[in-house]
Amino acid sequence: MNIVIVGHVDHGKSTVVGRLLADTNSLPQGKLEQVREFCSRNSRPFEYAFLLDALRDERAQGITIDTARVFFKTAKRPYVILDAPGHVEFVKNMVTGASRADAALLVIDANEGIKENSRRHAHLLSMLGIRQLAVLVNKMDLVGHDEKKFRAIVSDFEKHLAGVGLKAAYFIPVVGYEGENLASRSKNLGWYSGPTVLEALDAFNEPLALDGTAFRMPVQDVYKFTASGDTRRIIAGSVESGSAKIGDELVFYPSGKKSTIASLEGFPRARVAGKLVAGGTDGFTLSEQIYVGRGELAARAGEPAPQVGTRVKASVFWLGKRPLHSDKEYVLKLGTGRARARLESVLKAVDAAELRARNDAETVERFEIAECVFRLSRPLAFDLDGLTPATTRFVLVDDFEISGGGIIRENVTADSNKARSGQAGAKFHQKAALIIVNGEGATGVALKSLESTLTEQGRTVHVLEAPESKIAEHAQVLLEAGLVVLTAAVSTKLLGELKKRLPAHAIHSVTLDARDEHSVVRSILDETSA
Repeated sequence: MNIVIVGHVDHGKSTVVGRLLADTNSLPQGKLEQVREFCSRNSRPFEYAFLLDALRDERAQGITIDTARVFFKTAKRPYVILDAPGHVEFVKNMVTGASRADAALLVIDANEGIKENSRRHAHLLSMLGIRQLAVLVNKMDLVGHDEKKFRAIVSDFEKHLAGVGLKAAYFIPVVGYEGENLASRSKNLGWYSGPTVLEALDAFNEPLALDGTAFRMPVQDVYKFTASGDTRRIIAGSVESGSAKIGDELVFYPSGKKSTIASLEGFPRARVAGKLVAGGTDGFTLSEQIYVGRGELAARAGEPAPQVGTRVKASVFWLGKRPLHSDKEYVLKLGTGRARARLESVLKAVDAAELRARNDAETVERFEIAECVFRLSRPLAFDLDGLTPATTRFVLVDDFEISGGGIIRENVTADSNKARSGQAGAKFHQKAALIIVNGEGATGVALKSLESTLTEQGRTVHVLEAPESKIAEHAQVLLEAGLVVLTAAVSTKLLGELKKRLPAHAIHSVTLDARDEHSVVRSILDETSA
């Protein structure tokens, strides 16, 4: 079980974890003595936190900068403790640690009381979907082990947790440095009758097994080997949930392409019953050689399909130094997929520490949590149930720096209608259009070259490669997003379906002569000029 420990800076998180390791005999032989000797040699008081704070800056400044991972066992099960930084400048690192957790310990200094990051971290835990929580009121020795002080903090923090949709399973008074109420009961806190920290951890429910949910594998890469006549095309990635085996039909989203698993090509690790299983990094080949690449999401046919959309409602936590606003284009990364994203609207922005809401916000300020709508430059595949974090959570990149993260709450692509296509196209300074490319030159390679040339000319373009049964549906979504869509020649039947779904003025045909791409580009630019 993965447990993240969070809280305000200097409230004793690393000390609690270090003491837990010492009291459960989980430290490497000689480690405790090594840290004691280090402190003595440098004329510094011994700190259990030094068992975790390995970076030089952390020891020099006495703060946790990055997320440390430590391991220990109880009689019930093994644990990974993720010690997340509490300093406000390292909230991003805290989110990284918390995103991998099944449950959380939140530490509050009994003497200092509830601080801004105590509240902010609680809000983030709620946003990340962590529902198992124990609050440790630490440094009770500094307030004389006073029960009234403890009860006052419990009362105040319960109200804050309720405001962000959380309820702590336990509030535990502790003294981290002395080990009181961590692995064993404290004689100084006799008025407390609840569990110790170790007992609380063992009382948490087991994390949901992802191998029992729908199969999801974001495509990381496709490997091709040419030595000795090897013709395999191995599709590789990390299996985030579910399982699949040889003979299973897979559907790749957002393209909608389908094929059957022909062979499993595992990397050096033990295979579980001849399957691709959650938690594994694997590869496979397909019976039909379809073109798929990085960013596609593999799912099993017959299981619940992921959502595909170009317009999403999301909960966002913003960390950027500049506000999140609609005048700038960001990169949204979800699994291995990525798309350019623009903020369309801010439904509500909330200060994560004070819970002050701004319902008329146009931007999202640093350290605010907001409900937003984003429009994407291309379709991405995602889930909404929250059971598979890798297909629900995303990050936002601003000028090559991760500046925010979020969870997709709703696919609002369907809310767009045909009238919106012109408005959406205006955002990209172009008319949305479906360009049907005819002629002997209309190969996949040629369409990609055409896409590149049009992009250089300022158009936002997507090459649509999908089974014929899906092209009309996907083309409608892409045009509603305001894109210029390229597809190869279509059948008469499909053309009729396209004319039913799309405005007549949005469908254009061009003939591509491989020797004269320039005239085709000129024609498309004219047709899509805003």
